Amino acid sequence: MILSQKQIEEIAAAVTRDFNEFFFGCETDKARIARATPIDQFATDYLSLDVSFARLSSDGSIYGLTAYEDTEYIIEEPNAQRSIALRRNQILLDESFIKPGQVRQLCGKRRFTLAHECAHQILFHLETDEVQNTCRKKYAARKAYSLRELKTHEDWNEWQANVLGAAILMPQREIDLAMWYFAGGKALVNYEGKFSYRDGLALNMTCQQLGVSKSAAVIRLRQLGYIEDRPYSEYVNPLEVWA
Repeated sequence: MILSQKQIEEIAAAVTRDFNEFFFGCETDKARIARATPIDQFATDYLSLDVSFARLSSDGSIYGLTAYEDTEYIIEEPNAQRSIALRRNQILLDESFIKPGQVRQLCGKRRFTLAHECAHQILFHLETDEVQNTCRKKYAARKAYSLRELKTHEDWNEWQANVLGAAILMPQREIDLAMWYFAGGKALVNYEGKFSYRDGLALNMTCQQLGVSKSAAVIRLRQLGYIEDRPYSEYVNPLEVWA
């Protein structure tokens, strides 16, 4: 199933609207500040997914996995192999996300990874029964899969999962509210990675309010027209001028 950006946005809007009614109840107060998507509750309570943590790679390069049927995931260690059971309706996140001293530092990455894996599950359940059954048979046909073999079945779906995950984690309604509150509804000017003090502060506050990383926020803000890109040669820092 190949979806356009517009179609993915429509799916995200419908899903988040339904989840918000499920989680927050009917909303009567329209004048509110932006709020972060409670992605953990979205995964477990709304999608009925089991979220667990494990060491997914020897070098920390794998952040999350999900599968549509019971299978096993092979991890290549320096001198051996080991496997982890990966069950249907389960999401595995790397254990680094819950290690002492890293929970807060990796919060944005963990939330985006979880949203990405939730998006895979949503997209899968939008497929026809025939496609779902075929996919499940591929996973169940063998006892264990390497990461490459798991991802091969859905390489084409990675972009869609990224876009849908971002739209669930940062719905347009919440982005609009955040940008109105922190930036007066104006676009932030990006000088090849540099922002003015005012725009940088608005970006940081938006990230904190929505529980996302700066890189994820910039991508999403650009998609929604809240980032204006200019060459670095135009960047002027008033603090440097008056120093």
